[in-house]
Order: sequence, then structure tokens, then C-alpha cells
Amino acid sequence: MDHPLIDLISAKVAEAQRRGDFDDLPGAGKPLPPCDDPENALLNRVMRENGATPEFVTLSRQLARLRAELAETGDRTRRHEILKEMSMMDARIDIARKAYSR
Repeated sequence: MDHPLIDLISAKVAEAQRRGDFDDLPGAGKPLPPCDDPENALLNRVMRENGATPEFVTLSRQLARLRAELAETGDRTRRHEILKEMSMMDARIDIARKAYSR
């Protein structure tokens, strides 16, 4: 099924072509850059341009901090708590990675 405005869109594109709006565009005649995730390409670009960080990256940084804290902590109770947090963080990272790659 076509988009309900396909005729209008086609007319606007044809009009722009006649006016030469598409002449001499940067990258004309060259292949499009490769895209690993075409469904989310726009979202990923907007996030990247605005300095957003995917959740799994933020969680990975938190995990690194927990590892550093674990290495510095001698208290057995706190070490046990940190290990629990690290285990949960690993699971959250895995879920976030899978959600990001969809």
C-alpha cells in the first residue's frame, strides 16, 4: 500500500528536480555511506550529533567504577555487595545492548 500522500510527494520532488534543486548536491554520484542499522540510522545520528551516549555504554562505565571500588575495598560485606551489583550490571548491559541493536 502506498503512502496516502504519494502523489503530492512525487509532484513536489518532480517540481524540485525541474527547478534544479538537486543539482550539484554534495556527494552527488557517490554511493551512500555504509549503515549498520538502517532502521535507526536517523535516531543514531541525532544521538551522536547531540552527544548522547547509549545506555549500555553508560552502564559499562558504571561497571568499571564498581570493579575499581572492588579492587580497593577490603571490607568483606562491601565486597559482597559490590559483586552483587556487578552481576546485576552485567545483566543490564546485556539487555541494553540487545535493545540498542534492534
